[in-house]
Amino acid sequence: MSRIGKKPLPIPQGVKATPGAKDITIEGPKGKLTKALPPMTSVKIENGILQVNRADESRTARTMHGLARSLIAGMVVGVTEGYKKDLEIVGVGYKAQLTGQKITLNLGYSHPIVYNVPEGIKVVIADNTKMNVSGIDKQLVGEVAATLRRFKKPEPYKGKGVRYANEHITIKEGKTVA
Repeated sequence: MSRIGKKPLPIPQGVKATPGAKDITIEGPKGKLTKALPPMTSVKIENGILQVNRADESRTARTMHGLARSLIAGMVVGVTEGYKKDLEIVGVGYKAQLTGQKITLNLGYSHPIVYNVPEGIKVVIADNTKMNVSGIDKQLVGEVAATLRRFKKPEPYKGKGVRYANEHITIKEGKTVA
């Protein structure tokens, strides 16, 4: 039995969960999320407690059981509190600007990089070097932050590039002249 999957998930006050045949919709103060349920799983709600069930005892069903419960728990946290990732830009002349739903990044290339922010994601840029990516969908927030970081990963000699706010970069020692 999946230890995560069998845990009942209490639905907080102000959150509405609506299970469908193959999906589940969670509505809360921050918004509404709908996600397809993994195969071999079903959801039942009784007295404000959500319980995830599986079809049989096969290995695949057991893995999907824990996955479904984790995804639904993440959706509940997203519609109540939301998710955020902080990024920093390090380097002389490196900066970011936000215009509407487009981020323009100057990262030392011969051209600026323009990135269209997906719907449902809010980006705040402070001091042209600090970015805050936030939203209610955990997967989408992480994907946007990873995409922004991928444009210029921190290099190992001076640490220049886009990094997460709490990321530790190990700086290598340069060549020495003998």
